[in-house]
Parts: sequence; C-alpha cells; structure tokens
Amino acid sequence: MKVTRNSIRTTEGPSEWFTGAAYIDAIASPSGVSPLNASSVHFTPAARTAWHTHPNGQTIYVTEGLGLVQRRGAPIEVIRPGDRVFFEPGEDHWHGAAPNRFMTHLSMVEVDDKGNSATWGVHVSDDEYAAAPTVDEP
Repeated sequence: MKVTRNSIRTTEGPSEWFTGAAYIDAIASPSGVSPLNASSVHFTPAARTAWHTHPNGQTIYVTEGLGLVQRRGAPIEVIRPGDRVFFEPGEDHWHGAAPNRFMTHLSMVEVDDKGNSATWGVHVSDDEYAAAPTVDEP
C-alpha cells in the first residue's frame, strides 16, 4: 500500500480550455508504466470546456451538480450525479455546468505515447451553449 499525501494546489482551468471559471484538482498523473491522468474538475454555473478530443478517449463521472455534454453533431444532453460518459478516441466534444448550477466531475484519460491527453479546439459559442435543453431539477 502506498499513501500519497495531497501536495498539489487546486489550479484554475486555463482560459484556452474553458469558458467561465473551472477549477482542477489532480488525482493521478501519468508516471512509469501508468498512462492514467485523472482530475476532479469543478465548474461554476455556465462554465464549460472548449471543443476538444482525446487520443485514447475520456470517461467522466459526475459527482455533484448538474451538467451538460455534447459530441459534435449530436444534441446536448443533461448529466447528473452518478452519470458516466465515455467519449470515443478522437470524438470532438465538450462538457460543463448547467446555466444555473455548479457541476463537478472526475475526468479520466490515458495519455498517448507522446504524453498528450487532449487536443483543444475553439470555444463553445454562447449560441451553441444556449441550445441546451431546459434543465429540470431532479
């Protein structure tokens, strides 16, 4: 057994990757034989990622709040605590908080052989985001 004490501070998500305020807490970083990169990402209301892809796909697991996800060309879907979403390798997508709710999810990705976990694209426009369905409270 190995216990690793938390020594990494919460970081603000880079403006190149996010619209609005999002905060990232590292859980696992690739090292040695493990390609796993895992983070807890905290989104403020209406905060969201830019469009992006992952070379080996991505799984997100919602731990609290209400969120939104979309893959390119598909409708926006509402996600709630306990929901898991898998994005296929290379699938262009975004995810974030509902307009009036915070949302936190765990993000799990495997880096490629060059250490890359994502390729970032353009920001999700306000018009794209506004196409979300009305979020009904649970």
